[in-house]
Amino acid sequence: MLAILAAIVFGFALLIDFLNTNFGAPDLFNTHTLMLIGFLLLSLYLAGVGRGPGGGGGRWYRGRRPGRG
Repeated sequence: MLAILAAIVFGFALLIDFLNTNFGAPDLFNTHTLMLIGFLLLSLYLAGVGRGPGGGGGRWYRGRRPGRG
């Protein structure tokens, strides 16, 4: 989930950069700030925070269940 959010933030930052806009607050909300937010989300994802792909519930083992003949 965090990686998807990071991709959305990076896409939004790229769109802002292409359109060359600053939303009236160039020091507060610019492409560099969005890129830092994206890097933060991506690093949290890579560190294992939140649910990763296939994380949370379900089968956590591969193949046959342990202890089942």
